[in-house]
Amino acid sequence: MSLGPPLPDAELVARASGGDDRAFAELVKRHERRVYNVTYRLLGREEDARDATQDTFLSCYRRLSSFRGDAAFTTWLHRIAVNASYDMLRRRKGTVLGQDELPEPPPEPNHSDRAAAAVDVQRALSQVPLEYRAVLVLCDIQGLAYDDAAEILDVPLGTVKSRLHRGRIALGRALGVQPGEPRGVQREPSGSEPPSKPELP
Repeated sequence: MSLGPPLPDAELVARASGGDDRAFAELVKRHERRVYNVTYRLLGREEDARDATQDTFLSCYRRLSSFRGDAAFTTWLHRIAVNASYDMLRRRKGTVLGQDELPEPPPEPNHSDRAAAAVDVQRALSQVPLEYRAVLVLCDIQGLAYDDAAEILDVPLGTVKSRLHRGRIALGRALGVQPGEPRGVQREPSGSEPPSKPELP
């Protein structure tokens, strides 16, 4: 059953907190792609990213009553997604992905160069220290404001800027880019498909 005209996130949260499962389903539909993109970029494995995405929305559902609206819902949800990814990495017991372990996203028809570039960037991201990688994913790939990234990661704004600078250098080195050359990391285009769409309950 349709909820009618699109409602703002805050209204959907209020309805979902009151037991409206349709409202929560709409929140999932609206945000699952961006959440999956964040978890995939941080984790590098499709299976782990799907699990972390599911964990994100399960945690979100359980904690809806704690959302006070002090920050945008998307900021709050990104924080949960980043923490879910960190938990997944901890469960790996600190193992580091080698390039051979990274999945290759399905090639897009007539876009082989772009698909290859995406694989190279993902492999390079896996070589960037996690604290820098998180800022790169949030700011450079997801296009979030520095202030939002600082809130999501619970660090000062200056720390975000410092980590972003160092992360870009580390990513450039991993990509074999010399200082001053353009880097291969790009923001996720609006409406872009992740490597594989997560299947959530």
